[in-house]
Amino acid sequence: MEDKLTIVGFDADDTLWHNERFFQLTQAYFADLLADHADRDHLMDRLLAAERRNIRHYGYGIKGFILSMIETAIEVTEDRVPASVIRQLIDAGQDMLAHPIELLPHAREAVEAVGATHKVVLITKGDLIDQERKLAQSGLGELFDEVEIVSEKTAETYHEIFARHGTGPTQAMMVGNSMRSDVVAPIEAGCWGVYVPHGLVWEIEKAEVPTCSNRYKELRDLGELASLVRTLA
Repeated sequence: MEDKLTIVGFDADDTLWHNERFFQLTQAYFADLLADHADRDHLMDRLLAAERRNIRHYGYGIKGFILSMIETAIEVTEDRVPASVIRQLIDAGQDMLAHPIELLPHAREAVEAVGATHKVVLITKGDLIDQERKLAQSGLGELFDEVEIVSEKTAETYHEIFARHGTGPTQAMMVGNSMRSDVVAPIEAGCWGVYVPHGLVWEIEKAEVPTCSNRYKELRDLGELASLVRTLA
């Protein structure tokens, strides 16, 4: 079979461990800090706009998020934000960077089961130091044949990774919670894209569901992954 599955890629944040909920908790704290200067909806719109602008400068992750909050605070207060608020935002970011890793249900079992029969690679984007920290604390690092921490997940990224570590994208699968980065982009590269809903989704990661593609799969949770992989072996 020409397209027999040989390699499986796993996303990390909100696929193997919790991540987005800490961003949302910090955003709520941010809204409380700036409550005298902007209503929550307006503030969140301004923050999202700043994050979109700044991805090309700071990339993905907590550090860029904190810098975008500081920029937004300066904008909505017309340069009058108190230094104490800036300090509190920096402290919030440091708390996020130090937060213990909490694995999602079936994460370890799924990687172990798939890794017993296929090559497995972790493909995550974001700050290098923070992603390395999270992987080390997760206890999952030893389960992966390869680890790729990239600045962006595009079709070209997947094509290159699966050609280098596997037998090409048509024999590869990517598993994750982001429709844009973990499903649509891999399918565009020729892979299977497997969507595992998390519930909390960053606005920037949303995309149309590629239901017209026969390479699109959706699971209730990672507990169903091993069975899906067996059907493509």
